[in-house]
Amino acid sequence: MNIVLTIAQLTIRESQRRRILWIGLFMGLAFLTVFGLGFHYIILEFERFPDAHIPVREIALALQIAGLYVVYFLTVMLGILIAVAALSGEIDSHIIESIVTKPIRRAEIILGKWLGFAVIIALYTLLLAGGTSLIVYLRSGFVTPNLGYGLLIIFWQGVIAMTLTIIGGTRLSTLANGGLAFMLYGIGFIGGWVEQIGALFRNETAVDLGILSSLIMPVDVLWRHIIMLLTPASMLDSGFDGPVIFVVVSRPSEAMLLYAVFYVFALLLGAVWSFTTRDF
Repeated sequence: MNIVLTIAQLTIRESQRRRILWIGLFMGLAFLTVFGLGFHYIILEFERFPDAHIPVREIALALQIAGLYVVYFLTVMLGILIAVAALSGEIDSHIIESIVTKPIRRAEIILGKWLGFAVIIALYTLLLAGGTSLIVYLRSGFVTPNLGYGLLIIFWQGVIAMTLTIIGGTRLSTLANGGLAFMLYGIGFIGGWVEQIGALFRNETAVDLGILSSLIMPVDVLWRHIIMLLTPASMLDSGFDGPVIFVVVSRPSEAMLLYAVFYVFALLLGAVWSFTTRDF
C-alpha cells in the first residue's frame, strides 16, 4: 500500500512538472470568471422584469446546468489528457523498463497512477463544479438539490475517461490511445442524443442504439442522471426538464449508476492484467 501511495504522489508531481495542473487551474479560474460575469448580468436582466413569464429560479437552474455541462466536458477531457501518456510515453521512452526491474509489482504501478490521477480529477471537479454552484448560490440564492451527489457523478465521469485511457496506454501508442479515448467519448455522446431523439419520436431502435452506446461509454447517460438529480421535484412535476438543449426524454435507469462503477473497476482490472502480462 505504501508503494501505491508513493507512486500516486509521484504521479501528481509529474503532472505538476508537465504543467498540466497549472494549465488546468488557470483555465478553470478563467471559466469561473466568465461564467460568474455572464450569470450575474443575465440574472440582472431578469430581475428588472419580476413579472416575466419565466421565474428567475428556473433561469438560475438552467444556467447552472449549462455551466455544469461544460464542467463535465472539461473533466472528461482532463481525465484523458493527464493519463494519455502516463504509460505509453514511459513505454516508448523505455523509462518503464528501469521501473519494472525494481522490487515493485506492476499492479502497484497501475494502481498508484490511477489513484494519483483520481485525486487530480477530484480536486478539479471540486474547483469547477463547486465554484459554479457557489456562484449560482451567492448571486441568486438558489440552492441546488442533491448537489453533492451530482458532483460525485461528474467526478466519476472523469474517472471513467481516465481509466479507459490508462488501459489503452498499456498496449497502444500515445497518439492511438488518445484517438481511441476521444472516439469512444464521441460514441457515447452521440449515442445519448440518438436515445433522446428516439424516445421523443418513440423509435425503439434508436433508443436501443443509444442504450448500447451508453454501455460502451457510460458518460453521457450519467449526465442525464445529473440533470434529474439537480432539478427540484416541483419543477419536474410542472414539466421542467432543464434547458432546452438538455431535456431528458428517455430517463436513465438507476442500474446505469451501478454499471458505471462496475465499468471503471473492470477497466482497472483489465489494465492491471494487460500491463502485467506485457513483455518489455
